[in-house]
Amino acid sequence: MKWIEWFGEHFIGMFEAGGKQFMDLITGIVPTLVVLLTFTYALMKFIGDDRVTKAIRFASKYTILRYTLMPILSILLLTNPMAYTFGRFVEERQKPAFFDSLVTFLHPVTAIFPYANAGELFVYLGVANGLEQAGYATSELAVRFFLVGIVVMLVRGMITEQITKYLANRM
Repeated sequence: MKWIEWFGEHFIGMFEAGGKQFMDLITGIVPTLVVLLTFTYALMKFIGDDRVTKAIRFASKYTILRYTLMPILSILLLTNPMAYTFGRFVEERQKPAFFDSLVTFLHPVTAIFPYANAGELFVYLGVANGLEQAGYATSELAVRFFLVGIVVMLVRGMITEQITKYLANRM
């Protein structure tokens, strides 16, 4: 009968641990996420929707901007999953590459802007927690993660664009 007692203690313990984690989120990251999101939307309104649209249309004309600036702005301004709507600014043949670069950056963006893709935050926080326990600063990790994400999304966008051109020409 000891196993019943053990099961009862550990079963309820699982929910107690979940409740503690929930409270940590409510008093920790959630207020930060709300403030960051509010700031981003306020900034976008201050700049003006027309100006933002004009800047995105300009960026879509150039490969480097299309696969770096556009995905970054779409994720920061609209967050996941609304960020995909920036695809309307690129030509049809460039949409697969834009989507690839955008999806590539959805995880690295959480290091500095956790509100942008909060669903993936647990992955970054897991890595960051391990570094903190080892005695390292997480701010360096966040910046490096963000910068490497920009390089990778540019490379993937350019490669996917070439693959799309190749396949379109074969048809």
